[in-house]
Amino acid sequence: MNIKNKSLNYLKSLTAETISHAKSGHTGSALGASSILLSLFHDHLKFDASGTNWLSRDRFVLSAGHTSALAYSIMHLFGYNISIEDLKQFRQYGSKTPGHPEHGLVTGIETTTGPLGQGVANAVGMAIAEEKMHHLFPNLFNNFTYCYAGDGCLMEGVANEACSLAGTLKLNKLILLYDDNNITIDGNRTIANNEDVKKKYEAMGWNTILVKNGNNYDACSKAISKAKKSDKPTIIIFKTIIGIGTRVQGNASVHAYPLPAAELSEFKKALGVSESFFVPQDVYAFCKEATDKNNKFIEDWKTNTAAEMQRYESFFNRHPFSFDKALKVLCANASLAGRDATGKVLCDLSEDNYFFGGTADLGPSTKAVVKNTEQPNPRYFGTKNEFELSGKNIHFGVREHAMGSICNGIALYEPKLNVFDSTFLTFSNYMLPALKMRAMMKTPVLSIFSHDSIDIGEDGPTHQPIEQLSQLRQIIGLDVFRPATYGEVVASFKHFITKQNPTVVAITKSTIYNIESSSIEKALKGGYVIFENNKNPDVEIFASGKEVYIALDIAEKLKSLSTRVISMPCISEFEKQDSKYKNSVLLNNPKLKVAIEASNDNIWYKYVGESGLIINVNNYQQSGNGNEVYKKAGFDSDIIAKQINKILSKKK
Repeated sequence: MNIKNKSLNYLKSLTAETISHAKSGHTGSALGASSILLSLFHDHLKFDASGTNWLSRDRFVLSAGHTSALAYSIMHLFGYNISIEDLKQFRQYGSKTPGHPEHGLVTGIETTTGPLGQGVANAVGMAIAEEKMHHLFPNLFNNFTYCYAGDGCLMEGVANEACSLAGTLKLNKLILLYDDNNITIDGNRTIANNEDVKKKYEAMGWNTILVKNGNNYDACSKAISKAKKSDKPTIIIFKTIIGIGTRVQGNASVHAYPLPAAELSEFKKALGVSESFFVPQDVYAFCKEATDKNNKFIEDWKTNTAAEMQRYESFFNRHPFSFDKALKVLCANASLAGRDATGKVLCDLSEDNYFFGGTADLGPSTKAVVKNTEQPNPRYFGTKNEFELSGKNIHFGVREHAMGSICNGIALYEPKLNVFDSTFLTFSNYMLPALKMRAMMKTPVLSIFSHDSIDIGEDGPTHQPIEQLSQLRQIIGLDVFRPATYGEVVASFKHFITKQNPTVVAITKSTIYNIESSSIEKALKGGYVIFENNKNPDVEIFASGKEVYIALDIAEKLKSLSTRVISMPCISEFEKQDSKYKNSVLLNNPKLKVAIEASNDNIWYKYVGESGLIINVNNYQQSGNGNEVYKKAGFDSDIIAKQINKILSKKK
């Protein structure tokens, strides 16, 4: 038996035993894809097993994250920091070999995967980032992005959205390794999807390669070699047998089927393996050939790129962000639409620092477009020429879900880029899976969601955001800003840049102003007193965004009462403050606490209590003039002031 086949047999044995030992996992595709991944890692992949995060390494994304046992076994063989003991801890609480790959646990896991299709879109983002960074630093960045995906990944809409964009951009350093075993959990793939994948991807502008025997090492390796020469992104369609070598190979039942002890023994015997959790030295030596080769690549790269590395480091530290200057730019205007304010800050901060991102075909509406005084017309990223490669804006098309996941991939590839995406707040619904993954990985991406209130009006309830603020605030680790003032707008950007945390800015299309009692520093605390006429007020009013102006108007109308108004641009950040600060903002003794926000978020009960008054949105609104819709929903200072007086009169 030659060393390739022997290594493949021991890889299959190790993978199957890892799953069986855990009594949990996905044996089917982990065995079926063994030839694909072994040939990739040994013959092609430029990897860095040492954990130095070599900039020019190839990126490998396991989009079909349930195949993780195979990835962990491969990584063990090729010298990554995964031991046999780690394989024995597969899927156990606290291990670094969880059921689906988690970014940050071990070197080599480029992104968290599990929700199918997300990894495909992440890989498209990484390929876009490679094109951008190779243009800026050609000697530092020069790599392929490989993405392993199964039938389920390619059925998900997010993958189709992303791959359509990849074909349009001709991302030729993107190679999709499609494990076409024709089986899903419910049975044969054709019961739900009988499309011709090859023709579909050709129509999307991809190069396509068919490998009839995807369980053959040499056939897999030759196909990858061919794909690397293409001037388009390539999908390699590997026809494989799910669960190959088991009693139930080719059957849906093997998908998530840990082999019982007797079957595992029989399976290993057929492979010529008798030991348990064992790899012979010649197999390790075979894999070490690739590891040593890559270590030599890394050393040569370090030697030849020292000067460019210095330029790279200085490029992203050219100038400190001037947030005070950005505020002055806004203050030069008596008033601005909120979306214009975020657009101006984005452009101003981009003058000396690198922002890279785009919108879901909504640039003129959300104003999230990078341009500067030297280039008043924005440049859009493409791969054809110098002009396009220098573009800082991406035309994502009407593809919110892919946009979010692609931006995750860009930021994972190069965290030094200030990555942003943008759409209407109501359409953030399309992005929820990507936003959750972003928050889980703590991937720094800024989302600018405009048209944040029901005052969008005429477009009707489909476009009027109501539940979106609540949904976004529920995502653990995602900081949601809803600015009301110029200072709060700049603070939301400063928070993102300094904290490097995934951040949402929900901004109005209506007018906002500079308010002297507001500031960047105050807003960075998430909540602060923006107005008070007495240290012991009768009424304490909480509000965010546009509703802050209603709260201030109410305070003016309640002249017979002492009133305090609290602006809450970011609740999650306010909750991180120490108790001393929070207690200075939140009083226990006002006669009435009021919260005003054009959403249905119940979080305001935390601040006003059950006896407080909450002015929010409990029903979908009708189509009509935006201001009229807003007032019909109860957002009117005269009406709310009367309600407050009525409640207080009953308490006397």
